[in-house]
Amino acid sequence: MQEHTIVIQALVYEGGGFGRLPDGRAVFVPFVMPGEKLRIGIIEEHAGYTRAELLEIENPHPRRQAARCAHFGICGGCHYQHIPYDLQLEFKRDIFAEQLERIAHISQPKIEKVVPAQQPWDYRNAIQFQVSPLGELCYSMARDQSLFAVRECHLPMKALNDLWPRLQFEKGAFSGRLELRQNVERDVLMVMEMEDQAMPALESQANLSIVALAGEEQVVLAGDDHLLMNIQGRELKVSAGSFFQVNFNAAEALLQEVQELVECLSCRQLLDVYCGVGFFSAFLADRVTQVAAVESNPVACRDFALNLDEYDHVSLYQGSAEAVLPNLKFPADVAILDPPRAGVRLAALRALTAMQPASVIYVSCNPATLARDARHLVSAGYDLSSSALLDMFPQTFHMESVNLFTRR
Repeated sequence: MQEHTIVIQALVYEGGGFGRLPDGRAVFVPFVMPGEKLRIGIIEEHAGYTRAELLEIENPHPRRQAARCAHFGICGGCHYQHIPYDLQLEFKRDIFAEQLERIAHISQPKIEKVVPAQQPWDYRNAIQFQVSPLGELCYSMARDQSLFAVRECHLPMKALNDLWPRLQFEKGAFSGRLELRQNVERDVLMVMEMEDQAMPALESQANLSIVALAGEEQVVLAGDDHLLMNIQGRELKVSAGSFFQVNFNAAEALLQEVQELVECLSCRQLLDVYCGVGFFSAFLADRVTQVAAVESNPVACRDFALNLDEYDHVSLYQGSAEAVLPNLKFPADVAILDPPRAGVRLAALRALTAMQPASVIYVSCNPATLARDARHLVSAGYDLSSSALLDMFPQTFHMESVNLFTRR
């Protein structure tokens, strides 16, 4: 292993800390802070950059702190436990702005606010494990995505953290992805993703619902196939296989941010793309004349239909955004985009901008794909008027944002 001594210049999205090797090549090192002098070992070499692991901190940041979790530095789930929370927010703001400036070529983006999390710990209402052939609950390692058995985690909410250490699987009984999700009433849903496996025998003394998923097929093994999620005093049905925001408090702040924008824009014809179970439509339908919603997941579509059954002026189109939007005749004046981390496919962006809504509200959980898509929106005649950063994911490099694009 080649060893070098470097100084970290900045934190970058997904890459940890950025520095330069003596020959000028860029190097990325996880679990560091700006200004720190480090001894590193190269683990990957690419044409334009390298990746390294931290061997020794020769000159630590004055505010570096001890991590709470014994797995930190090994686990790929948390990236910032060594950084005080107020600095996490500052670094995320800088990274967010850098992505928009470098990728989208938006000079000095207007970030109007950074909304901190109410709870920097114990906030996740959903966690995912990989169950090993030995029956152990595992997370992925940061370095190579191999699995390790989890002994502690400080991100899940209390009902989940009370439950998961008590789960036991016999060797070979089930291996695959396991999700645990809770609502504010502490009801828990366990989802087992089956891949050509026989259904395991189960014994449960806990009061929880259990669903086995095989593609779009699902078998209810105990309880219900869904949870009722309470947001702003309204319950939304969220089935196994449907997406929901993992942080209740941040989800409330996110919803409020979008509601205020829609109100200020005097929206009448709302287009909700990647609508999921109706997280935005359910709370905006009363404020607009007509809603057209687009979603590809059939399970989420069924939830959406139930959650918005009371409204006659809401239409749901099942299919991918790139398949539905080119054929959708809807005079939207405001469009909401809430895509997955991969962002919006170019065909969908082109179809959306051809519809010429006056405003686009882009909700993003990935500043890199947001910046890529922003570049297309700007070239199609839209300006990024404002951004708000919401910390949905404390202790990690992930960040949520609400971005308003206005047609010139």
